[in-house]
Amino acid sequence: MTDWRPGATRATLVRRARLLADMRAFMADRDVLEVSTPLIARAAPAERGLAGMQVEQGGYLVPSPEHGLKRLLAAGTGAIYQLGPVFRAGEAGRWHNPEFWMLEWYRPGATMADMVAETADLIEAVAGVACGGVREYRQVFAAVTGLDPIDSPVGELADWARRHQLAPATADAEDDRAFWLDLIMSLAVQPTLGRDAPECVVDFPADDAVLVATDATRAGIAHRFEWFWQGVELANGARELTDADIARQRMQRERRLGATDEGHPAALDERLLAAMDAGLPECAGVALGVDRLLALICGFEGIGEALTFDWLRR
Repeated sequence: MTDWRPGATRATLVRRARLLADMRAFMADRDVLEVSTPLIARAAPAERGLAGMQVEQGGYLVPSPEHGLKRLLAAGTGAIYQLGPVFRAGEAGRWHNPEFWMLEWYRPGATMADMVAETADLIEAVAGVACGGVREYRQVFAAVTGLDPIDSPVGELADWARRHQLAPATADAEDDRAFWLDLIMSLAVQPTLGRDAPECVVDFPADDAVLVATDATRAGIAHRFEWFWQGVELANGARELTDADIARQRMQRERRLGATDEGHPAALDERLLAAMDAGLPECAGVALGVDRLLALICGFEGIGEALTFDWLRR
């Protein structure tokens, strides 16, 4: 057996240690408090696209510290971040690993534009690269497909995906706009983004918004953004939803559309909803993939070389 060896070299581990130190220094300089929330949660993820890993004794390994961090925000902590491992079932590949590191932070009182700018500052500070511009989702989607992602009927989205061989003709998701938008975005649009420098896409469709605020004046728009570099998603952020009633309705929708391994809808995170009801402040947040960023800084073809032991070497 030779796969006992790590995927990362010592030089890569040194660069990784520097990256983590630089991230912590960036947050300290901006008065963002580092916190630690549990890695095992009672409730499953609120989004059907996030498959949680169940723990035998009960609960789930967290796919993101979002719920715990928002409970802290509701308790009055001010700006906070968490840097550490998160877990997602079924995600293994060139740019995915079931266990990976995430930097996630929130600022009370911040807007989406504030967090777009701060994420650019962070990337430039820790990666030594100048960030590119900001474009709307509608613009980048139409540039590749010729379709309007907000107004196009779901049938047009499905037809485009099938014509371009992104999905089989028998794909069973005819009425699921979120499915087709995500499929086209990830397979056709995303590879065109951030080729020369990290690039931000803002104002995503609201079809799959769960804990994200939506625009009060522009129907179908969510206050969500993502940063891309060399066709790889680096960060996902948003102005956060603060209304507990709307959050419950959306989480119930996701619960109906997704199911646990036993085929039963997962329970809602009642503690998060109680925190929101008590008063989650207006805020915005970002989650950034640390391993992906390191791999791109180092010029790797995937995250395997950025990890000590990836899924195949565990």
